Amino acid sequence: MKNKFKKYFPSHEEVVKAKNILKDIIYETPLQKNLILSEKYKANIFLKREDLQIIRSYKIRGAYNKIKSLSQKEQLNKGIVCASAGNHAQGVAYSCNILQLKGKIYMPSTTPKQKVERVKMFGKEYVEIVLIGDTFDAVSREAMKDCKKNKKIFIHPFDDIKIIEGQATIGMEILKQSPLNIDYVFIPIGGGGLASGVGSHFKLFSPKTKIIGVEPQGAASMSYSLKKGKVMELKKIDWFIDGASVKKVGELNFNICNQVLYEIKTVPEGKVCTTILDLYNLEAIVAEPAGALSISALDFYSKKIKGKTIVCILSGGNNDITRTEEIRERSLIYEKRKHYFIVKFPQRSGALKEFVNNILGEKDDIAYFEYSKKTSKEEGPAIIGIELADKNELSGLLGRMKKYKVHFQYLNKNPDLFRILI
Repeated sequence: MKNKFKKYFPSHEEVVKAKNILKDIIYETPLQKNLILSEKYKANIFLKREDLQIIRSYKIRGAYNKIKSLSQKEQLNKGIVCASAGNHAQGVAYSCNILQLKGKIYMPSTTPKQKVERVKMFGKEYVEIVLIGDTFDAVSREAMKDCKKNKKIFIHPFDDIKIIEGQATIGMEILKQSPLNIDYVFIPIGGGGLASGVGSHFKLFSPKTKIIGVEPQGAASMSYSLKKGKVMELKKIDWFIDGASVKKVGELNFNICNQVLYEIKTVPEGKVCTTILDLYNLEAIVAEPAGALSISALDFYSKKIKGKTIVCILSGGNNDITRTEEIRERSLIYEKRKHYFIVKFPQRSGALKEFVNNILGEKDDIAYFEYSKKTSKEEGPAIIGIELADKNELSGLLGRMKKYKVHFQYLNKNPDLFRILI
């Protein structure tokens, strides 16, 4: 099998077939020039708006193309199974509904409720949802057990020829829609299906375009594999960017990405959160964390892309509103505007008032405070979250705490303690 993986590269003929299969099912999403980003980076920045797709994600392309490639009698009647953190599940569910096929969809128990509800909405009576495990990898193992036991067909979210060819249709659309020669394409990477599909099409028809893969810093499985020269599994990852967080990328995807990526960039989760908020506040665009990945990388390429034509694939818009506070929190911490401390207060009246008057800047705010008085102690610890009006004022804040002999421990630089207490 490995030799076959290494030889496979999506052909133009197969991508055209996929486009024809999808033509009555998907939207040809717009390639929009973004004026705010273009002005900010002094470049022509275009967004490929897959967040406007029928399921608010590009995943319908690969899922439908794969399911349609199966023969009705021998395969589809057995039923299909998939494992997904959300968007692939929606694509499979929608395909099952359209084709009137029975599907069983395994999703992590941690999947945002909004995505689970949308899978139910798209699949209707044709799908059964099983919430199990905490990670995609654990869910995938359970789905594969079901397939093996009941001889069903597994619809892989990324490591499949037909999935890759379905995602490659995005590359075909971008090249048709772009009024200019494209210098860079920024593509989010989870398992690698989108990057291998779009990247392979550009390799054939726009080889001078630099393909930049963008991964979450806490789940950089493709970066790690490329450095090692083979597919490697990460032991631990941050699941916050759920649509692009996998411990192990696909074999097919790795081999193609190894050929088509100019380079790969990992982006901190907090930076992605800042991008999500900016897109919403400035553009009224709702982007999920994985969807905002490609745009989040632009700051790190600001000098290189000046005067160039750039395409960022905004891959999905399935964001759960209940995550907004966490997104804001991660953004503030990344932007160095929110800081947490353990402060030991003297257990006497007026101690907190003195702290507020002597330590805080005029426009700073206590955004979090937790204190439990210990009557037998001279000092009592409090956890305090301070939101700065100006991120450059941290040194002033720390200086005042030292000047007034405040006993404190800074939590932002102690990730283990931070996770326990906050």
